[in-house]
Amino acid sequence: MAEPPIEMWEMQLAFAIGLLGIYAGWRGTIAKMTGFYDLSGAFKTLLFGLVAGVLIAFFIDSLILDPIRLASVNIVEVSVIALVIGMAESAFVLFLLGRPRTVGLRASAPYGWTLGLGFGAMRSAHLNVRLFDPIVWDGTTGFEPVNIGLAFILTLTMCIGHASVASWQGAKIIQHERVRTFFTSSIARAVLIVSTVLTIFEPLVIFLVLPMVAWSWVPAHSKWLPSGMTPAAAQAYRRTIRSSGRHERAAAERIRGETIVDEN
Repeated sequence: MAEPPIEMWEMQLAFAIGLLGIYAGWRGTIAKMTGFYDLSGAFKTLLFGLVAGVLIAFFIDSLILDPIRLASVNIVEVSVIALVIGMAESAFVLFLLGRPRTVGLRASAPYGWTLGLGFGAMRSAHLNVRLFDPIVWDGTTGFEPVNIGLAFILTLTMCIGHASVASWQGAKIIQHERVRTFFTSSIARAVLIVSTVLTIFEPLVIFLVLPMVAWSWVPAHSKWLPSGMTPAAAQAYRRTIRSSGRHERAAAERIRGETIVDEN
């Protein structure tokens, strides 16, 4: 029986951190869209993302990470391979989000968000395992507190990054702009792939892409995710969001009375 690269509980922690990225990405706008989109379909695309993410992680590991570790490729070759993988992922996203039923529901953007979360969760789970393995790269990898913290940053970066790109693609599908988004999203994915893999060998590389991923959260939740709503639905959605905020503040600020004890 083949031995795991790290202790089993360390591997379970690596995957648990990766899956936490789904929870983090589900917070915000997508969690408040119940009633405005068929979120059962969003769960299905999440499952597609998880399965496809396993395959993507395998190819990234065997074609990019391992050759870098063995010093058998240069940055140009790595970039070309990452671009090809990014193009394959973009084509899969266009195929899945461009199906007539999904376009008819105008749900391509939120479905793209959950699909990207699946991609990112499996990619980050795999890279976390590599990050915790001390023999991958001497001096940077190993099961240490600093690498556990880095695993959380990697997970958020990959989950939000892949989700934002796929959501943007979904929004552009509704606007009938598929070809241009294919090449742009492929380049964005290639940058995300290369930077996150290089983070295993040089942790500071993550800060080259982290600001862009953090920026993408704002347009994704304010523009891309609600892009498929009709004007009436968008108005109702904004009204729901405003009232939800008021209710939360009222619940937090209300003055609680004392408990009455009936002595009879």
